[in-house]
Amino acid sequence: MFTGIVTGLGSVAKISPLEGGSDMRLTIITPEGFLTGAVTGASIACSGCCLTVVEFAGDTAFVAEVSAETLSKTTLGSWQQNSVINLERALKVGDELGGHIVSGHVDGVAELISILPEHGSTRMRFRAPSHLACYIAQKGSIAVDGVSLTVNEVENEVFGVNIIPHTCAVTTIGTLVAGSLVNIEIDMLARYVARLSVTRDFEAENELKAAL
Repeated sequence: MFTGIVTGLGSVAKISPLEGGSDMRLTIITPEGFLTGAVTGASIACSGCCLTVVEFAGDTAFVAEVSAETLSKTTLGSWQQNSVINLERALKVGDELGGHIVSGHVDGVAELISILPEHGSTRMRFRAPSHLACYIAQKGSIAVDGVSLTVNEVENEVFGVNIIPHTCAVTTIGTLVAGSLVNIEIDMLARYVARLSVTRDFEAENELKAAL
């Protein structure tokens, strides 16, 4: 589990295909001290996608293996050498929960469609995949490239967020331009509330059929 509070910027040092398939092996460079205490098998959110450390490359780099499924459903498939990414270590019991509960399981890819300055911050509007739009609610939470953000507006498949200067400065959000693609993860609570509604509708339908 993560919180969507990015604690460092990393970069992709090496990308190589795994033998016998379309999975990839990534070597990611991290800031000094970021990996302190990390062990093989640890989870690290990389621009919102939870990756498992399979080995270390010195004190400031780790290696992760990424499946073809992940590459096809996230922006990871477009990463190149020197791509800059957001990093967050997994949440520990007792850590401050500054953002919201984020699983690191990316739901889909959204497109940035507009950027406008607004009262000292920046308003960004994204177009989400149609099948995810119903889970995005005004004043709800969403993770964009691993960054916990509050949704300020929703209109059909488009949602808007306000980005403060600090967030622009310490994450990759500040480098985005219109047309950029980002990983999004919907609010976990929204996912389960929607599932509960479907289950209740299914049970009610079965009860009605039984009564007839």
